[in-house]
Amino acid sequence: MDTRNSDEDADSVVVSSFDTEEIEDDAGELLDIEAELLLTQKSFQQRAEVVYREYQTRYQRRFKWLKSDFFDTKKLKLDLLADARCLIEVLQTCGEWHSQPDEKLAALVKLLTETHPHDKVLIFTQFADTVRYITDNLTALNIAGLASVTGKSKDPTELTFRFSPASSGKRDKISPEQELRILIATDILSEGHNLQDSAIIVNYDLPWAIIRLIQRAGRVDRIGQKAEQILCYSFLPDEGVDRIINLRERLRRRLQENAEVVGTDETFFEDDSPQVILDIYNEKSGILDGEEDAEVDLTSEAFQIWKNATDNNPILKKTIESMPNVVYSTRNHTPAPLQPEGVLLYMKTAEGNDSLIWVDRDGNSVTQSQLAILRIAACDEATPAIPRDKQHHELVTKCAELIAEEELTAGGQLGRPSGARFRTYERLKSYAQSMRGTIFASDELAKAIDEIYRYPLRQSAIDTLNRQLKSGIGDRQLAELVVGLRMDDRLCIVNEDEDKREPMIICSLGLFQEK
Repeated sequence: MDTRNSDEDADSVVVSSFDTEEIEDDAGELLDIEAELLLTQKSFQQRAEVVYREYQTRYQRRFKWLKSDFFDTKKLKLDLLADARCLIEVLQTCGEWHSQPDEKLAALVKLLTETHPHDKVLIFTQFADTVRYITDNLTALNIAGLASVTGKSKDPTELTFRFSPASSGKRDKISPEQELRILIATDILSEGHNLQDSAIIVNYDLPWAIIRLIQRAGRVDRIGQKAEQILCYSFLPDEGVDRIINLRERLRRRLQENAEVVGTDETFFEDDSPQVILDIYNEKSGILDGEEDAEVDLTSEAFQIWKNATDNNPILKKTIESMPNVVYSTRNHTPAPLQPEGVLLYMKTAEGNDSLIWVDRDGNSVTQSQLAILRIAACDEATPAIPRDKQHHELVTKCAELIAEEELTAGGQLGRPSGARFRTYERLKSYAQSMRGTIFASDELAKAIDEIYRYPLRQSAIDTLNRQLKSGIGDRQLAELVVGLRMDDRLCIVNEDEDKREPMIICSLGLFQEK
């Protein structure tokens, strides 16, 4: 309830709405209750009453309120009070926290000063107050070259440039004195940033959503990483605590059960025997929580591939852009159990959606992961083409049919339910209905919603909306953002001349073993 101690969890819409605002009492004076004074039921109750009044008045529209008739209020009050008393007892028993006996912090210090005294280290934690705790204590120990990033950092991108100048293309603009060796961050940096100047990740805590672990490692496990081995250190709960919550085993089980697995020599916990664990880039659609992140990462990775290729060989840019649609090629591919022979197709659908698909020789879809398809296509520009397989065009036809079928069953012309277009349309449609008859209803919003339904989003709009949806943007703010994008002609690709566009095959690649 104390905004200074809010975890500022990037996934929490409520927290992101309140953690920058101060609460005032009835006299208009800033309510400043020190954390150490909030150790009695009375002090917590006083603070709760003040906060609740704010929720009832100033912030009322930010909540959906349930009538008290739905609850057995007498029993609920007793249960909540019992819980509160247990938590207060824990606070009173533990007393004020001191970092000196903190074995976990000491282990981190040893890792940074003895195990990797000169290497770049990226430290992740789920909570902003933990970021501040680590930063304050490492600074007090005179560990230099460190900075921290949370959801409230003014310019996290500038800090990522200083931490990873080479991969960010800022090597010539960042002096050795400005460069950072240690970056401590919440999961705000777990997507959309290239930090592969480092090859060491530390998970100061383990998030419940397993996608976070993979996204964290993905900041350094990217194109341009020069290290032979990437190291991920993870702090686990004390054995006694782990026996109670069974976190380690639950994470291991989720990694095994919730993903489409491939054979690798990777291990997630150091005492695991090498086994099939996880390939996040080959997941089936909908298996992992947080699948909307893939759309942002796909764009980021595709752009990085294009930039690297054309920077190294500027002639490629003109060559590729002058190629006609429906162009195709075939390269040698050694099939594996989850990487069979087949055809990859890149196609723009009748509704203007970009789609990648990979089918095997039998015409079955291999994976729905767009990232996996993008990566299996990877090859050096000097890789020789091999003769076209006799099944190539037949499989291209099958690819196009599967894409058209999926578009009808997975969101229609709005695309995938996890995509920015579908999610934005559904959010704004519900919001517009709830605002009907109020001052917040507007013709501009209605026009923007209609435009999203009728036309494909611009790529820049997709990127913007994905990031805002990920950060927990509110409905009103989302409406204002979309109306603004439309007014600036940055929302949709509008083509009034064509009521129905034809699907367009851009290119295809055969993956077959050379005879």
